[in-house]
Amino acid sequence: MGGSTEQGSLRARAPSGLHLIETMRWAPRFGVELLLGHMARLGEGCEALDIPCDMWRVEQMIDAVKGDEPLRLRLTVALDGTPELMKAPLPAPKAMWRVGLAKERVDSGDDFRRIKSTERGIYDRARAALPEGLDELVFLNEHDDLVEGTITNIFLWRDNALLTPPVSAGALPGVLRAELIRTGRAREARLGWSDIMDGRVYLGNALRGLVPAVVI
Repeated sequence: MGGSTEQGSLRARAPSGLHLIETMRWAPRFGVELLLGHMARLGEGCEALDIPCDMWRVEQMIDAVKGDEPLRLRLTVALDGTPELMKAPLPAPKAMWRVGLAKERVDSGDDFRRIKSTERGIYDRARAALPEGLDELVFLNEHDDLVEGTITNIFLWRDNALLTPPVSAGALPGVLRAELIRTGRAREARLGWSDIMDGRVYLGNALRGLVPAVVI
């Protein structure tokens, strides 16, 4: 892959142990849901960090997965392009998630927020300290704009549409989020904490789909 000045700068700032991540839902006789979206985002991450990833090899690894029950697949790609695929039982679904506000703020100017990778300390810290009774914490950025959750994008139902914070706010371009926007079911909008306090809120990612949420 070509190494532009921007790519070189981002690669130079990447921690030595950084890995790109794709967390996927796999189903028997169907395979990975939203596979094209996952591969597109992985390719963009490799391009941004100038990682020489063999996408054909990655797809072959995914195609080789077998099972009788739905699975959680976690694909990682190291900076040298080495892929690894792990599988685990799919997490048990919940009908409703309880969500609160994270104490730390997301830096909307941090380029690593646009790439799904192991460079996610702010999210891991919040998830490790998740208060009892809550399923998720959502973040604001330095401008008091709503951003996302520790493992989910956030959506607000308003005016017959799902609204979700823009990537420019610091949000990860989630695969489910991208699919909802592509199909016209969601659109980007600047949101604040007050917008979701009494609103119809959903959390979502490619692994769990859209889940109704109540703000605590």
